[in-house]
Amino acid sequence: MRGFILSIAFFFVLAFVYSAEGQNIVQQKPVVQTKFTADPAPMVYNDTVYLYTSHDEDDAQGFRMIDWLLYTSTDMVNWTEHGAVASLKDFKWARQDNGAWAVQCIERNGKFYLYCPLHGGGIGVLVADSPYGPFMDPLGKRLIDTDHLWQDIDPSPFIDDDGQAYLFWGNPDVYYVKLNNDMISLSGEIVKEPTKPKNYQEGPWVWKRNGNYYLAYASTCCPEGIGYAMSKSITGPWEYKGMIVEASELTRGNHPGIIEYKGKSYCFGHSYDILKKTTSKFYERRSVDMDQIVYNSDGTIQNHSYWSVHGPKQVQVLNPFIRVQAETMAWSEGLKTNFETEWEGQFEWNRGEKIADRLYVTSIHNGDYILVQGVDFAAGAKSVDVCVSPLYGGKIEMRTDKIDGQIIATVNVGPQGEGGKWKTLSAPVSNVNGVHDVYLVFKGEKDLFDFDWWQFIMK
Repeated sequence: MRGFILSIAFFFVLAFVYSAEGQNIVQQKPVVQTKFTADPAPMVYNDTVYLYTSHDEDDAQGFRMIDWLLYTSTDMVNWTEHGAVASLKDFKWARQDNGAWAVQCIERNGKFYLYCPLHGGGIGVLVADSPYGPFMDPLGKRLIDTDHLWQDIDPSPFIDDDGQAYLFWGNPDVYYVKLNNDMISLSGEIVKEPTKPKNYQEGPWVWKRNGNYYLAYASTCCPEGIGYAMSKSITGPWEYKGMIVEASELTRGNHPGIIEYKGKSYCFGHSYDILKKTTSKFYERRSVDMDQIVYNSDGTIQNHSYWSVHGPKQVQVLNPFIRVQAETMAWSEGLKTNFETEWEGQFEWNRGEKIADRLYVTSIHNGDYILVQGVDFAAGAKSVDVCVSPLYGGKIEMRTDKIDGQIIATVNVGPQGEGGKWKTLSAPVSNVNGVHDVYLVFKGEKDLFDFDWWQFIMK
């Protein structure tokens, strides 16, 4: 009976939050809309935020996760997808086709180390010369190999000021171990943290700021919010300080990622907000969220009851006069992305010559759109180029500031024909300068076209 009452209560909470006179009143916009993403792992490198995520498949009911994705941003509102950078297949020793849980990446001496839990299979590590990959397995075996493999999840690497590296992980306990300078071997024994902070569940995230060490984590269960503890030592003891994001029926599971970028601090986590726009049923199809956070003078962190309505402010305008990938967006509706390798001279018995790897926006239908925030047109643009692959054809209306705002350009895309799949089309641009949000609104019937990139031409 208690479970039935809780289920009814949860239903009414969702009904109140997600609808008001038929309108969705939850305004916060998860970072990614074209895929289901979770377990955010942001990393700042060379003035760019690299956001690694786990990936819930579109048909997942429970956890169905086989690869890890990458998104980047330089303004904290527009995010560009780069596709899957690693997967379970990169670990030849793995004996599983599911369980690509929460990863985290760290840079040291020009190399990038991606620590990967394979749920029930321990923790492995991949290494690359670029944050985009390709990532390779340098060990050919587990890095963390214990007698409690099912607890070995959510690895969080950290390099202290003295150069000593650590790896934290674990559910329901916190474990840590020192890493050697090579970042792929252990220095000493694995330690079970004796002062596990209040309401710790999983997903540790470790960082240091102004002489204080912080440990954020998924807190309480279930639902989970994001709690945190502080210490004067990386090895504890840890003192619970409160919640960064409160637990609520909206968050269900959670997973923190904390960074500082361009003088501001941010907390990432996840929600089920996009899933709940289409169904009241519960599936493990999550969406990464993020918000700016503020520290108090004593180092503690101000509380959020939930992800804020509008999210963080843009910290840098977007330049439209360089090629912008279509999968760069602050928000979108109805769209998906796809990756494919193109071949020339392809035959059934011979794949021919590889031309390019291409990630593009697809599943485009009438009324779908992409929003790109804070686009700086400076003194103006004279034309716009787009790269598309026509299907039934249609048009792209480029509007400013509102989805029904002023049309500054219309690109007409004819139906599929001869002469190759991808083509560049141009259209004149009128009456635009300064900084505007840009809506790329798609019009037509049936499947319109695939969309690779766009670029405005300066006056």
